[in-house]
Amino acid sequence: MQTLLDVILPVFIVIGFGYVAVWREYFPISGIDGVMRFTQGFAIPCLLFQAIAKIDLATSFDFRLLFSFYTGAAICFALGIIGARVFFKRDWEDCVAIGFCSLFSNSVLLGLPIAERAYGPDALTGNYAIIAFHSPFCYGLGITVMEIVRNRGQSGMALVRSVSGAMFRNALVIGILLGFAVNLSGLPVPGVVDDALSLIVRAALPAALFALGGVLIQYKPEGDMKTIAMVCAISLLIHPAITWGFGSALSLDPEFFRAAVLTAAMAPGFNAYIFADLYGRARRVAASAVLIATGSSIVTVWFWLSVLG
Repeated sequence: MQTLLDVILPVFIVIGFGYVAVWREYFPISGIDGVMRFTQGFAIPCLLFQAIAKIDLATSFDFRLLFSFYTGAAICFALGIIGARVFFKRDWEDCVAIGFCSLFSNSVLLGLPIAERAYGPDALTGNYAIIAFHSPFCYGLGITVMEIVRNRGQSGMALVRSVSGAMFRNALVIGILLGFAVNLSGLPVPGVVDDALSLIVRAALPAALFALGGVLIQYKPEGDMKTIAMVCAISLLIHPAITWGFGSALSLDPEFFRAAVLTAAMAPGFNAYIFADLYGRARRVAASAVLIATGSSIVTVWFWLSVLG
């Protein structure tokens, strides 16, 4: 119970502030869109840039960590596609969008603040290692499968251009790549620039959580409840369980083990809806899954934090 009070509830109270502020019309939806653009397009890319520019790459990027998390993610992507097709008879394009909801954990807006409150700011190395590959991996896998399923007759190079173009227009990916460039080149970031970035970074997570609450109120659960329940179960229970199994089998370092399992336990990120909207497929399922899984994760994250110790 103390974990729920000290770690999880503060994060969801900030989300709740955003939800209530828009619901009661204390804060306009257009303002929420602006806050979300600020966090997704500027503040969080700055956070990722600063973290990866300073991270010790030699010790941070443990193959076992990335294998445990991303193998679990890929399996859940497949389970979402197969489940949507076999149990709910959705067409293949819908199935891929539903699979993407099962694939894309909210590693930044939920994963980082919960991990920071649970284990402290110095225990986020594993989280940043996962996040460094998260958007490229998930978008690369989702877009590739969707383009293949849509069978547009594209050549191999056209498919590569489509996938890479979608990824490298993403501000999060750009922030990550710039962070790697600075880290690997050894170029120092001027102190005044680093201080300015730190000011922006301090606003990133609380502003993003507030905006997430404001965004969620715009999507009402409607129909498709069995499909949505499947996505929630895969995201909140199956992904962390698979990651736990791989991490245990590979004797993953305890700090990285916690980071992998806890990140895998996060609800689908808002990017799940962005992907569905991009292709115009399963948008209602994606929006409702983000909303319901985010609310449900109050309980499931509490469970995973309890068993992680």
